Amino acid sequence: MKNRALLAGLTIALVLVCDQIIKILVKSHMPLGQTIDVLPWFKIHFVENKGMAFGMEFISTLFLTLFRLAATILFVVFLARAIRRRYPCGLILCLALIIAGAAGNIIDNLFYGLIFSQSTPFSPARLVPFGSGYGQFLQGRVVDMFYFPLFTWPESLPLIGGNTFFAAVFNLADAAISCGGVALVVFYYKWLFKNERGDSSDR
Repeated sequence: MKNRALLAGLTIALVLVCDQIIKILVKSHMPLGQTIDVLPWFKIHFVENKGMAFGMEFISTLFLTLFRLAATILFVVFLARAIRRRYPCGLILCLALIIAGAAGNIIDNLFYGLIFSQSTPFSPARLVPFGSGYGQFLQGRVVDMFYFPLFTWPESLPLIGGNTFFAAVFNLADAAISCGGVALVVFYYKWLFKNERGDSSDR
């Protein structure tokens, strides 16, 4: 059980630290909307959003933050249960990635509005005294930066012609949630269904 707890703790800590370092560097060194070409198919492109993964925005920041907090608490409870019951280490890793990713974006929502000045297309944000930033508690904007415009669809194609394939801009926290979630479904869905159903039938 100790090894599983250590795996979960280290995974969450590593993702959180790396995610926040990248976000703070981008926010404090890049004007909003700036793009740095790393490779033809990989760019650092600084954008902000209210909190949905991959830059989607259609729900209020406050609601998203509260929803993410509730969901993260549920996942933490499930992770603790999985560690206690000695579930596979791979499953523990998936849950830890999801929790770390959600927590990484929650930190932006909770505190970035309080500690950063407004990011603009003309200048990077700067750290300010706590509480004197661009927004209120729970309403900070999430920092996104990874952009992979792999290719552009041919103009001749209906609906998608001329559009960029995978035009989403995301961050490390989004990637952790996606990788953990996909791996959980692909590799452990049947295992979870079998074991959780077995637990229910035993009660």
